[in-house]
Amino acid sequence: MNITANKFVSVSYDLNVGEGEDRELMEQATAERPLKFIYGLGAMLPAFESRLSGLAKGETFRFSLSPENAYGEYEEGNLLELPKNVFEVDGRFDDAFISEGNTVPMMTADGQQLNGSVLEVRGDTVLMDFNHPLAGETLHFDGKVLDVHEATAGEIAELSTSVHGGCGCHCNCDDNCCNDDSCCGSEQKCGCGC
Repeated sequence: MNITANKFVSVSYDLNVGEGEDRELMEQATAERPLKFIYGLGAMLPAFESRLSGLAKGETFRFSLSPENAYGEYEEGNLLELPKNVFEVDGRFDDAFISEGNTVPMMTADGQQLNGSVLEVRGDTVLMDFNHPLAGETLHFDGKVLDVHEATAGEIAELSTSVHGGCGCHCNCDDNCCNDDSCCGSEQKCGCGC
């Protein structure tokens, strides 16, 4: 069976970023903790899915996605300095949670959910980065198709409701996926589609 619309797909892969000798392993989906998704439901980057189209169980793949086909270029305009009171809960600023390096789930005025990385906590403000963690990166995938089959109703229900976890990633977990290995393991950070 080949990968086509509405098929259950399971893959293992290594995801590296950078060029040449400077490549860095960012993510790994193993046979024990594979990436699972329903092809064509929009859970993965379109360019990622298109590269897997037609492959069958046991076939390997190796391809790269440029920033424009992945998470776009890094944009300085996505750096925002926000007043500390935006982060107050019950009138109190949580300096343990709002600290450098943490990813914070937020919401725009029109209700859109997004995550921002805390770059710096200043006097009365917090400098946030709303770029995807892999913005500006070329993604290099090297993997294997572990399974392809007709998706069951249960798989469709499970995987179609878990699209894009908290970090803008394509993992099947909650808002803690970016920095929490206990969540979905292989799909953290970006989940290849992540």
